[in-house]
Amino acid sequence: MSFISIIFDKQVGYLQNLPIKQPEHFKDLNLDQIVDEITTGWQKYDLKSFFYFPLKDLDAIEYRHNVFRDLETETFYEHVNLFADQMRKVRKYIELIEKFFYIEQKEIWFLYAAGIYCDAVKNFSGNLSSSSIKSQGFLKIKDYLTNYSLSEDFISLADDIKRIKEDLAKVKYQIIIQEGSFTVQNFEPGIDYSTEIEKVFEKFNQEAVKDYKVEYKSSPTEMNHIEVKILDFVSQLYPDLFSRLKNFLINNANFINEIISSYDREIHFYISYIEHIKKFKQNKLKFCYPQIVNKSKEIYSYEGFDLALAQKLNKNNSRIICNDFYLKDKERIIAVTGPNQGGKTTFARTFGQLHYLASIGCTVPGSKAQLYLADNIFTQFERVEKVENLRGKLEDDLKRIHSVLQNATSQSIIVMNEIFNSTTLQDMKFLSTKLLEKIIDLDIICVWVTFIDELANFNEQTVSMTSMIVPETPALRTFKIIRRPADGLAYAMAIAEKYKLGYNNIMGRINK
Repeated sequence: MSFISIIFDKQVGYLQNLPIKQPEHFKDLNLDQIVDEITTGWQKYDLKSFFYFPLKDLDAIEYRHNVFRDLETETFYEHVNLFADQMRKVRKYIELIEKFFYIEQKEIWFLYAAGIYCDAVKNFSGNLSSSSIKSQGFLKIKDYLTNYSLSEDFISLADDIKRIKEDLAKVKYQIIIQEGSFTVQNFEPGIDYSTEIEKVFEKFNQEAVKDYKVEYKSSPTEMNHIEVKILDFVSQLYPDLFSRLKNFLINNANFINEIISSYDREIHFYISYIEHIKKFKQNKLKFCYPQIVNKSKEIYSYEGFDLALAQKLNKNNSRIICNDFYLKDKERIIAVTGPNQGGKTTFARTFGQLHYLASIGCTVPGSKAQLYLADNIFTQFERVEKVENLRGKLEDDLKRIHSVLQNATSQSIIVMNEIFNSTTLQDMKFLSTKLLEKIIDLDIICVWVTFIDELANFNEQTVSMTSMIVPETPALRTFKIIRRPADGLAYAMAIAEKYKLGYNNIMGRINK
């Protein structure tokens, strides 16, 4: 049998163990928050390992893009969701059945669970065949389900279920209730007085009254001792039928096909992401299929945004700011300067998030994007000093960036946020310049949030982007990051705010 998966185009994804831990850069880029939010409610499918596994070639990413494109058709998405719902019902029944104590109840509900499974497979196979799907992922599943639903084993399973259910529907019995006891007997037709009784009492019917009828339970629940005893007596009245039920459970204990079970888990990678981004699309935010490149390093994104921040703002109906960026020709490094709390770190995280989401084959925030397929994404964000490692903050920064440079290649991406801040301005410039030279030598794509304006104008490979303020009110931030020369005020503003000499501080003192 050829390899069949809806999320991997080749078996490489399964030959390697899927990771159970998130990549190191996740926390810095707030990707941990994004994946947590996406997978909330889908814990049973263990989806996080799929989100922790970036793809390494363009064909694998295009494979997922095409599956997402098929799911854009509303009717087809409903078919996919219907099958997923039915499979969830099957698994729910099986989980509940395993907790039941009484064997006859297990056997009957197991039969119903298997029946739901067979109906789901046949219906989904038909829906796939009648839909205009184009992705290799769904075409493989369609061909497999077509062959599987016509296989001898599946037909035999479905026929057994049908015959046993038909025979169960013919089961009739009567309960003779006496004081303190009851007897279960074969059904004997007699006169039904219910209609006559209703006619007699109809003239007394003046208004709607409470209905005392007991509703039949259509989902598996534990039976009480009386129901169990009745079922036990009925099984004695129909020993051959209940023997067939017992054998059905024994012979079909693992009736769910392995490929279908795998598909049922994998498809929720797409469903969880689609359902997550719906809330943003409803607020007019855009998502796109990025063009992925691994040769050229010319990249761009228009109307991109930080998905983790958007999750928080969206819940409060707050405005979400979008930003653009691009690198062309020899440009490799974006140096982001500007006042504190102006969106610089958010911009850097957005850059990293977009590239990572692109690497797992998902659509990305923005109206249009071309992104680089990196072999790894490294981050260097400011850390709280830890007493237990007996290192100062500067030494810790140096050790971490040394590790990054040892492992980075020309195909890597580095995202850095205000490092070396614990030393003097002169030393910060010296260390930053040496680091920048090394990054340039490696030809690495990089975003660097910094107070040092000289980095933004280092050479033709560096690009300056600045966080903007409201000109009339410098204390107000627009959170827009645009390409423009550094204005030389970023570090001065940081120092002023550190010593409470910022605009708000001074105006507060004047107004006292």
